[in-house]
Amino acid sequence: MTGSAERARHWTYTELPGVDLLRARYVRKTFARHTHEHYVMAAVTDGVDVFHHTGADRHAGPGTLALINPDTPHTGRGGGPEGWRYGAVYPAPELVAAIAAETTAIRGTPGFIDPVFADSYAVALVHQVLRAAEEGNALAADTVLRLAVTRLLRHNGGARPERTVRSAGERVAARARAVLEERLTDPPTLERLATGLGVSPFALLRAFREAYGMPPHAWLTDARVRRARHLLDAGTTPAEAAAAVGFTDQPHLNRHFTRIVGVPPGAYQRERKNVQDRPARPLVASPAWQNEHHPRNGQPPRTYAKPPPLPQPPRSRRTGRADRTPPSSATPSVSAWRSASPGSPSA
Repeated sequence: MTGSAERARHWTYTELPGVDLLRARYVRKTFARHTHEHYVMAAVTDGVDVFHHTGADRHAGPGTLALINPDTPHTGRGGGPEGWRYGAVYPAPELVAAIAAETTAIRGTPGFIDPVFADSYAVALVHQVLRAAEEGNALAADTVLRLAVTRLLRHNGGARPERTVRSAGERVAARARAVLEERLTDPPTLERLATGLGVSPFALLRAFREAYGMPPHAWLTDARVRRARHLLDAGTTPAEAAAAVGFTDQPHLNRHFTRIVGVPPGAYQRERKNVQDRPARPLVASPAWQNEHHPRNGQPPRTYAKPPPLPQPPRSRRTGRADRTPPSSATPSVSAWRSASPGSPSA
């Protein structure tokens, strides 16, 4: 990788409802333990993304994807001094469930099995979704997103285990979480929370960590940032959002928001608002196409070999005439596209 500046763009595309988009290059960035409401499909292009997930450090390098299911605690940092660069799409659970029901045999809630998956073709698909969204190519963005989700679920997916509360500790953790959700801006101390639930502080701490992968105070911060994101998307200012979710002030929100989302709340809101307010751009040929078909500097346009003639329909043995039986109108399955070259959908 060249250059040392960290940069990130977190945005949405109106033609892809329920999907968040991200392009980022981080060097010294570290993500605090957090969760996502959506699925994470992060395609690494340079460096190594190291993230703690399900009890172990995972390493995603070039040509691999970091795949994280909703509400799964994880962290994030670079695997070396050069940092890492990646692009990610975050489809909503409802969208992934609909795609899985149509294109896979998964029954139940779909999910990714391995958090790191090596598939250069899927990596290319993720970046094609981002490029199509940036170019305003709604048809390509939606098509390639569905291909990417289908491919990853077919090769690295299955039904997620249903979460049921069975043990006494899990029931205590669930009750504690409900209290924190209700008292997001005025949470009790650990001791008061435990006393109200009839357990000791350490018993509550252990049960909560086992159930949700993080202690109550970390879960509370994550929940506040998640709520702040919804408020920012609705047009609330960062200062107002900070007060509404329980942070002491906007710098307090800025610090935690950046450690979890990857960009400051002001930049997050500006980028997403700019996307929503941006007028539709006219469809124009890409620069590569223009250079190819309208060359400059006196260079002749590229020429291509004449394509071979289309095959003729077979002749009937009985009449000797061409068989005009119309072909099947069935749409090819997604799997039929798998072997195609991952060229730019917006070219």
